[in-house]
Amino acid sequence: MPSTRPLPSADAAAPPPPDDPALAAALSGCRILLCYGLLGEVMARLRPVGLDYMGAQADWLRRLGLAVQVVALPTAAPVARNAARLADVLVEDPRPALLIAHSKGGLEALAALLSPGAGARCRGFIAIQSPFFGSPVADAICAQAALHRAAHHTLRALGIGDGEALRDLTTTARTAWMAVHAAAIAALVARVPVVAVASQLGPSQDLHDHAYQPLSRWMRRRGAGPNDGLVPVESARLPGAHQVLLVAGHRSLVAEGGGRDPIGVLRDLLWQLTALSDHAGPA
Repeated sequence: MPSTRPLPSADAAAPPPPDDPALAAALSGCRILLCYGLLGEVMARLRPVGLDYMGAQADWLRRLGLAVQVVALPTAAPVARNAARLADVLVEDPRPALLIAHSKGGLEALAALLSPGAGARCRGFIAIQSPFFGSPVADAICAQAALHRAAHHTLRALGIGDGEALRDLTTTARTAWMAVHAAAIAALVARVPVVAVASQLGPSQDLHDHAYQPLSRWMRRRGAGPNDGLVPVESARLPGAHQVLLVAGHRSLVAEGGGRDPIGVLRDLLWQLTALSDHAGPA
């Protein structure tokens, strides 16, 4: 049975870190591929003005001496298209890869790992707040023609894709995809260590988390249950994977600021992944 290990709130005081050199040694020879969520590349470009998006985590991994690559994908492109590009990135390099993905990036990483040859390159996969079974927010946007059209034009203007990405995030589309690929997913998580991170909003002094509260309450009224403001906890649980539940808003686990500790969170997740690797069978 997959286990669940609760972690402290993203803005809680972090425990003393484990030995980073030991972690670097455990990950030695493995390249780290970072997969952004929707609008991730837009947020990452704003780092010079103080907005962090996986940047602090990438810098920390590089300080450990690890080979880190942000996979350049238009994050509002359809999931299947980005998954095919990511699969190519995996196959073209013989080194084992560890995938760390946020939100929509986790859907693309999962689909890529089901491609022939790509899964064999993967040493581990961490999916952070990924809507494997869809988001009610995407449902609502796609159900309103005017909203969907506005989102479509905005994404195209940003040069990162179009409104089809939002259709890929609906609960209908995702539930159908997960059902079709259930057997392949079960086989993947049986041979590759996978950590699936879900989160829910809780009491916080973080203004970023407060911004998600209206959406979170709206999702609860619609029966979505605990959620992080965009993704229900149950949607972020990947069957068969090692499950982790945190208290945080949708971007709080991958961004510095407001007392958040994304490096501490990732450090802990990587140690959990390496523990799974120690007990994994042959790939």
